[in-house]
Amino acid sequence: MASSLRLYLPLHLPHHNPTAVNSTIRCGPRSNRGPLHKGRTLSIEAIQAVQSLKRSHRSDPTTVSKTLSRLVKSDLIAAFNELLRQHHFDLSLTVFNSIKSEHWYKPDLTLYAKLTTEMASKGMADEIDRLIDDVEVADMVSADGKGVVTLIKALLAADRADATVRVYEMMKSGGWRFDSVKDEYVGKVLSRGLRRLGKKEVADEIDFEIGRVSGGVLDKTAG
Repeated sequence: MASSLRLYLPLHLPHHNPTAVNSTIRCGPRSNRGPLHKGRTLSIEAIQAVQSLKRSHRSDPTTVSKTLSRLVKSDLIAAFNELLRQHHFDLSLTVFNSIKSEHWYKPDLTLYAKLTTEMASKGMADEIDRLIDDVEVADMVSADGKGVVTLIKALLAADRADATVRVYEMMKSGGWRFDSVKDEYVGKVLSRGLRRLGKKEVADEIDFEIGRVSGGVLDKTAG
């Protein structure tokens, strides 16, 4: 996906003056946004990385790569989240691509969901579809239920019917079954959302599958 997104999403961000780190250890310019993530703060390394990225992403791409290569997993993800919070989408995408290139990376659908939400706020509908094109069946198999439903909700909120259907098709190919309370909840979110977006046949199929699995569980219990 990295190559396709870089092709369609060039870095064109307004210049921001660097902001000094104060004793409270927050990131970005002073404003009324409040504490990060309900009181959580970034590490000093993550703060410095975000500030360095904002200073040098246009003038010195080499510095960007070096800055990201020095960060550990938690700081990379923290930098990604903070840049999205500040609506520096192109920079957050650069960090996302760096995260995906790390040896420790495992498909994290919550990161895709956050990018989807930010893209939707910018009217980047086609880019959302290309983002989801990068997700594979194996990603669905390895993802936890929270990541799956978070991505589905982000796509539905962005009114991306076809991309949501693609996620459902990958879930089916990966052997997803609505055979637990949590999985049934995911199915109902899918069904309601796709029905709203005009995908009635797919919604009916999901409702049938939920009923079939639930009925089978009840039959076994009765037996």
